Amino acid sequence: MTNDHNHDHEHDHDHEYITLIDEEGNEELYEILFTFDSEDFDKSYVLVFPSGSEEGEEVELSAFSYTQADGGLEGTLSAIETDEEWEMIEEVLNTFISDEEAEEAE
Repeated sequence: MTNDHNHDHEHDHDHEYITLIDEEGNEELYEILFTFDSEDFDKSYVLVFPSGSEEGEEVELSAFSYTQADGGLEGTLSAIETDEEWEMIEEVLNTFISDEEAEEAE
């Protein structure tokens, strides 16, 4: 069994979406919260949440590392495998949330 997921990007003016296909072959649309690169782990990461969530609603975030295919419109998502990666992702997420809250307060 593999934790890799195939995904395709769909572009919108304000948001980017990806379609994740689960182990049973079901497609689900997710909205990209943000992406970032880590030099320490030499990987790119994406944080996503289910599309259609209401603003202010508590949502479950999912994080994956990804490898972009040629052209940048497709790629391969992989599960996060180490505690060190999870800790780094949590730090980046906390910084992102702090920055968002600071912008809203201005």
